[in-house]
Amino acid sequence: MAAYTLRKFAQMIVTLFGVVTLVFFAIRLIPGDAAAAMAGDNLSGEALEAFREKHGLNDPLIVQYFRYLGKLLQFDLGTTITTSLPVAGLLLKALPITLTIAACTVALTVLIAIPLGTLAAYMANKGKKTLDNLLTWSAMVVDLMPSFWTALLLMLLFSLTLGIFPASGQVSFEDPAMLMKRLAMPIIVLSLTQVATLARITRTSVLEVLNEDYVRTARSLGMPELAVVFRHALRNALLPIVTVVGLSFGNLLNGTVIVEFIFSIPGIGTLLVNGINSRDYELVQNLILFYAMVFIVINFLTDLVYKKFDPRVRL
Repeated sequence: MAAYTLRKFAQMIVTLFGVVTLVFFAIRLIPGDAAAAMAGDNLSGEALEAFREKHGLNDPLIVQYFRYLGKLLQFDLGTTITTSLPVAGLLLKALPITLTIAACTVALTVLIAIPLGTLAAYMANKGKKTLDNLLTWSAMVVDLMPSFWTALLLMLLFSLTLGIFPASGQVSFEDPAMLMKRLAMPIIVLSLTQVATLARITRTSVLEVLNEDYVRTARSLGMPELAVVFRHALRNALLPIVTVVGLSFGNLLNGTVIVEFIFSIPGIGTLLVNGINSRDYELVQNLILFYAMVFIVINFLTDLVYKKFDPRVRL
């Protein structure tokens, strides 16, 4: 276990270094005057040149790169160029909202998709294809629906037509009821694709084990059919399901970028979009670095869960 942890930590350092390097140079290859984009229409001429000097934008790229690496080694995320606010403070302020959306989406997805996929596998194994076909075709349709298009449809239906959920407004943890109303549509949008994917994976995994010897043995001992399916078949089909659930949490953090922006949710996604639009190097670099760290940590935790569900797995 210790050797595995050290190996994963070394991989994490290499991956993060690659992400930092790639993002640093990629964002600076975008055409246009970055300083003018950051400063907006407020500065020109000598004032704009002074802005470049102040933020080191006139320095060679390699100098800017090593200066940024030096800050990271000191755990200093710096300040945004456009607003001069600490990046760490903005991240910590936006993080709870994005994590709430992602956690609620994963919980809703698991509660719906795993029983639905298991039931579809059971029905397909019995030769009753109706639910199985319905699940397959529904999943295909949902997978083809872009999240921004689904978000606009839900906004039109639930907000503008029915008036059930607000399309905009303040997001505050001090009012849990209003908070959930504001986050309901983003959670539904993100859950649709996740439910379709996880239900399909669950259906395939459970169907593969329903005819195994231990399942037939459980049936021959007179166990109730629900116990056979959920306690024996589903339990032994969990490894690919755990993989999808773990990776979906990381993917959801990416998925929230568009959804948060559409619904005016002040999370990390909206912060990243605003940073890209204003060419705020410090903000964009550190937010993408955060996303990379989340993916790495989730992959590590998923591997640990593997070991819990299947002792045969060696780390």
